[in-house]
Amino acid sequence: MALRQILEYPNPLLKKRAAPVAAIGGEVVTLIEDLAETMYAARGVGLAATQVGAGQRVIVLDVHGEDEAPGKRLLKLINPEIALALTAPVKRARRVLVRAWTPKEREVQVEAEELLAVVLQHEIDHLDGRLFLDRLSRLKRDLYRARQRKLERQGRKSGGARPLLI
Repeated sequence: MALRQILEYPNPLLKKRAAPVAAIGGEVVTLIEDLAETMYAARGVGLAATQVGAGQRVIVLDVHGEDEAPGKRLLKLINPEIALALTAPVKRARRVLVRAWTPKEREVQVEAEELLAVVLQHEIDHLDGRLFLDRLSRLKRDLYRARQRKLERQGRKSGGARPLLI
């Protein structure tokens, strides 16, 4: 396993749609292990392969409770897609059904609500080349970009695209 560098906005690779995984083999398993290690090191709850520059439809996430050890609820999903979304008066669906494959080549369905639903949608958005900024109003997006330019002029980083930290 190896820690991978997490790409930061405005890296153009973050906007590229990931390609489906055609065959689940050793390279994909290694990618999944690296993603999990990188996510835990960054203290995140989800990470998409596109966030480390790998253009494959692979995500890992772990929405464990405060009283649980990391790793207990680790999900490793290959070619995930949202099969059903029940919307609520928010920008993300409150409940989703995701279909994907496991590293052991089993097709799975994940029914999710609340935080897990948000994390799944967020990571699948990354696989689709969609950033959180794309979900903001034009005004908020322009304010964010202006703040980013100011930080860059001052020689500071904004934090960029990191594993989902909720």
